[in-house]
Amino acid sequence: MEITTMTPEQRAAFERRRRQKNWAVLGVLIALVVLFFFISTARVLRG
Repeated sequence: MEITTMTPEQRAAFERRRRQKNWAVLGVLIALVVLFFFISTARVLRG
C-alpha cells in the first residue's frame, strides 16, 4: 500500500468538504427529530 501526502491546498479542500458533509448530516438528523416530534405530538393530541 502506498501512502500519499496531500498538499496544504488539497488538505484544506478535503477538510472543507468533510465539514460540509458533517453539517448536511446534522441538518438531516435535526429534520428527522423535528418530524418525529410533530408526528408524535399529533398522535397524542388526536388520541
